[in-house]
Amino acid sequence: MSARPTATHATLLVSCPDQPGLVAALAQVLSAHGINILSADQHADAEVGQFFQRIVFDLAEASCDRATLEAAIGHCATRFEMRWRLNYGAHKKRVAILVSKYEHCLYDLLLRHRAGELDCEIPLLISNHEDLREVGEQFRIPYHCLPVSKANKREQEDAVMGLLREHEIDLVVLARYMQILSGEFISAYPSRIINIHHSFLPAFIGGRPYHQAAERGVKLIGATAHYATEDLDEGPIIEQDVIRASHADTVQDLMRKGRDVERNVLGRAVRWHLQDRVLVYGNRTIVFG
Repeated sequence: MSARPTATHATLLVSCPDQPGLVAALAQVLSAHGINILSADQHADAEVGQFFQRIVFDLAEASCDRATLEAAIGHCATRFEMRWRLNYGAHKKRVAILVSKYEHCLYDLLLRHRAGELDCEIPLLISNHEDLREVGEQFRIPYHCLPVSKANKREQEDAVMGLLREHEIDLVVLARYMQILSGEFISAYPSRIINIHHSFLPAFIGGRPYHQAAERGVKLIGATAHYATEDLDEGPIIEQDVIRASHADTVQDLMRKGRDVERNVLGRAVRWHLQDRVLVYGNRTIVFG
């Protein structure tokens, strides 16, 4: 997958009923405004009759301002019943990472960010435990500990959402944040909350998948990154991977092996979202390469 866009690049994501003329219509809109298309990927799903496209283009020599461009795309979208989203390379997405006590996914994301692999800003970390405050200090990212219990769950979640609004967060990453989010929380960030689940969904939903895997004697264990929805562990899947297991593996062995898969799967899913490569349709995703 290609490198990050420059400040003059923009990415257009489109989905609509499949019909003749879609590719040409969008290309004509962009070319009419002096815009150079850098890449275009599309997918047509014959079973559901839907068309999906991702276009990356350069605004450096555009003959119009953003408002004019968006109006032109909007006119085309109305004609073809398109759902569309336009993201500008000049805007660096702001990411909040939520975590509980497990550190492996958090460390991995922060190291990827430091290495420039994740093109975003991470203005804060949020946890319901103090355990990983040192990680925040090590990476010089403010760490907010908001303990949660049955008695204060609503108030704690309101405080979390307050921090997200205050820091103008675009994407929430649940890096083994072991709390179930309310429908209100999820609806505030539709397709903008990425969760890592430590099994190859739809197998072993819930909080103890490695124990379930050991009981079933599975020969493969996996991890799944998906967008969070109100249905626990059933949101649109972005990425998955697996690793071999054997009859000799204990639960601890499975957890150790699984951590490697979790890190890689979550890292890829977050990177693809930041690069505007993911389109959600129903409970599925189209991930452009």
